[in-house]
Amino acid sequence: MADANLLELDRVETFYGLSQVLFGVSLSIGRSEVVTLMGRNGMGKTTTVRSVLGLTRARAGTIRFEGREICALPAYRVAKLGIGLVPEGRQIFPNLTVRENLVATAANRAGAGNPWTLDRVFRLFPLLAERGESMGTQLSGGEQQMLAVGRALMTNPKLLILDEATEGLAPLMRAEIWRCLAGLKAAGLSILLIDKNVEALTRIADRHYIIEKGQVVWTGTSPQLAAASDIRHRYLSI
Repeated sequence: MADANLLELDRVETFYGLSQVLFGVSLSIGRSEVVTLMGRNGMGKTTTVRSVLGLTRARAGTIRFEGREICALPAYRVAKLGIGLVPEGRQIFPNLTVRENLVATAANRAGAGNPWTLDRVFRLFPLLAERGESMGTQLSGGEQQMLAVGRALMTNPKLLILDEATEGLAPLMRAEIWRCLAGLKAAGLSILLIDKNVEALTRIADRHYIIEKGQVVWTGTSPQLAAASDIRHRYLSI
């Protein structure tokens, strides 16, 4: 029988050199579920993502994807299993066109019946279709974020991870990203979201984890988080 959780972290500990950043992080993401990881800057959110992807290897605990232990795998093999990343800062290829950025990552290793293609990404983000021959350096921040999302989708991931999904974007572009994510959720894609917009996250996500100093300090559903003003003030307020 298929594993109930698509991704599962159990008591993960991660270090940078001698400095420990994660102290027993446990979380899970079910199939077709949208989950957030929230917390103030420097609390371990990006390190958690890096641990999942094999970019910074966890020293203790387990990380399973579709029931398979992936802690020891190099990052390229983790990606091939079906995890797509929209990294903080977008990190598109600046000297490639929009179209080339998208084609560069295209893959359908799992044989999806309705795979992500150029046309499908352009339907999701019509603005990218208009900018198809523009270089990455010619795009606005919002257009670059759309491109980063589209690039990740072109790998046909089973799990999409967005690190700071709308950071630094203008309000209209933020709204476009949230519209896109709502559509991806409706289509059944599993998503791990990191962002600071608590109101938007509670609208779109099923469950939430809050991390403080490398430890998960709270977890619950969107209605529970909306009702927990003390939790939001203690761990999320600036």
